[in-house]
Amino acid sequence: MGIDGILLMNVGTPDEPTVKSVKTYLREFLLDPDVIDIPAPLRHLLVRGIILRTRPKKIAPRYKSIWMEGGSPLRVYTQRICDKLQIKMEDTFCEVGMRYGNPSIKSALERLRERGVTRLLLAPLFPHYAQATTESSIKHAFKQLNEMNWTPDIHELGHFESADEFIMPLAESIRPHLSDDAHLLFSYHGLPISHVKRIDESKQHCQKVENCCEVNCDANILCYGRHCSETTSAVVEKLGLESHQWSMSYQSRLGPVKWLEPATTAKVEELVKRGIRKIVVVAPAFLADGLETLEELDIELREDFLEMGGKELTVVKCLNDDDLWIDGLESLVKKRLGTLVV
Repeated sequence: MGIDGILLMNVGTPDEPTVKSVKTYLREFLLDPDVIDIPAPLRHLLVRGIILRTRPKKIAPRYKSIWMEGGSPLRVYTQRICDKLQIKMEDTFCEVGMRYGNPSIKSALERLRERGVTRLLLAPLFPHYAQATTESSIKHAFKQLNEMNWTPDIHELGHFESADEFIMPLAESIRPHLSDDAHLLFSYHGLPISHVKRIDESKQHCQKVENCCEVNCDANILCYGRHCSETTSAVVEKLGLESHQWSMSYQSRLGPVKWLEPATTAKVEELVKRGIRKIVVVAPAFLADGLETLEELDIELREDFLEMGGKELTVVKCLNDDDLWIDGLESLVKKRLGTLVV
């Protein structure tokens, strides 16, 4: 019988909340063609000539405002997920590998090989499939495996946007924050429309059919927007919410290209104009808290909301190492490995 290993992959983070460290991280992140999918010369011009000259100075203080004693929140919480999963799956080796930055995917794979792993599960910690996250992480893992000349039996976790193992702990994390006068806003990480349209091989559905992300069909089976809609619908059903009690939006935009809409800030402004003064925000695309949730939502969005006339904004913590979620993740992992005993 072989030895199982799990590579838990997340996007990544700077090593320190400094301009230099943020610049190093952003360079690797934004030069990935799966993130900014324009011709290489234009991508390098945009990233090196414009973004890296200005953005690190703006972002470094934002990282500093949320930095934890153990380091970057994203790294700390992802490692906690790994540690708890390791305890539950004592006969399986678990390692964290960041797509950009440290600990690297390569270093994680090397540790798993050293432990004698013969069957490997590649597990991107993204419930919703996207080229810039899931696909980029998987491609990079295979690249490193090839360079290492290591050929374990490989399995993939895949996307799990409506799996009960994910939906149940997500819904339960939201439930304590709800009230009759609170509006629930699902804020997902944004994605350029070009990324979404590329998934539609038919070229007849995406952005051409009304409410295209809410229609389930073969053309959008890997559509990020569809996956986000499915998560929202599943949670709304689990919580028993009416249509007027919730909304959905997208955050974290970068650059002038067209992104999935509505933008989170624009949606919040609309809600305030409708007379809503109490909002609960949840960010289901993120399994571990980081800059996008702790700073962009819990600090920036709150400030904007109050300035608009809102009274109370609550940001639900990501699932992080919540015990219900770790139980769910263990079940998802065992299903993919074929070791779940019912």
